[in-house]
Amino acid sequence: MHYSSPKMVCETKIVADEHDAIPGTKKESIMWSSPASSAALNPADARDARKDALFIREFERGDEEEVRRIFNEGIMERIPNTAFRGLGQQPRTQFLYALLTVMCFFMTKSVMLTCCAPLILMGARYYYSRKVIQNYLDCALHTDMADIEAYYMKPTGSCFWVAVLNGRVVGIVAAQGREDDNTVELRRMSVDSRYRGKGIAKALGRRVLEFAVRNNYAAVVLGTTAVKLAAHKLYESLGFRHTGQSEDYRLPGMSRSPLERLFFQIRYSRYRLQLREE
Repeated sequence: MHYSSPKMVCETKIVADEHDAIPGTKKESIMWSSPASSAALNPADARDARKDALFIREFERGDEEEVRRIFNEGIMERIPNTAFRGLGQQPRTQFLYALLTVMCFFMTKSVMLTCCAPLILMGARYYYSRKVIQNYLDCALHTDMADIEAYYMKPTGSCFWVAVLNGRVVGIVAAQGREDDNTVELRRMSVDSRYRGKGIAKALGRRVLEFAVRNNYAAVVLGTTAVKLAAHKLYESLGFRHTGQSEDYRLPGMSRSPLERLFFQIRYSRYRLQLREE
């Protein structure tokens, strides 16, 4: 049984260096800022520190527009990443495209058409990546992201947070509890592209870990289709361990038509952070 009461603090600790320990004990909100120096701050420096502090709090209904904007931006930027960078993770597809290019030459005997073949293949990858990812976005915006309060704020063992900097929502993350295996899933993490590189994603991730510890979950799990190595390094820096991957993952909204299978492939990686033994 799990409780979302802010008074309940689980004694389980996440193995981490001292400077990476999960701070705070309150459920409602937590302040994250750069480490303070040992010297006392003068009033002007103190005001600047408060201004630059990152405030992580629970989702409120008034956040909906900014939350959806950040989520939409994070999903849509996966289109070129999946179409082009993602090809580097698909050696069989690379071989197939090379074979098709060679076949084009033998069938047409045209050097010009053969040279155009890779461009046509990349164009098709972009088209199908855009089609599939837009379908996935539409699916998300009509399910959990359509009613965040119903999906994440009302159920026991789940929550949704926003990161606020200078009064502006700059990041989002959700936690969804699973009673069947006593885990909580980290979901929907995204940071406004204008505020990346400031440690916001890591602070959001730690907020989910703190929530899981406090509510006595055995582990935190997540799945990602991120192509960029930085995303995977982020999860590893939080203590997650890579537990497996699927090379031909099926996103919600995919039709799995022959052309879609030829021009859209995505790798799905699974991570797990064990908090305590069952």
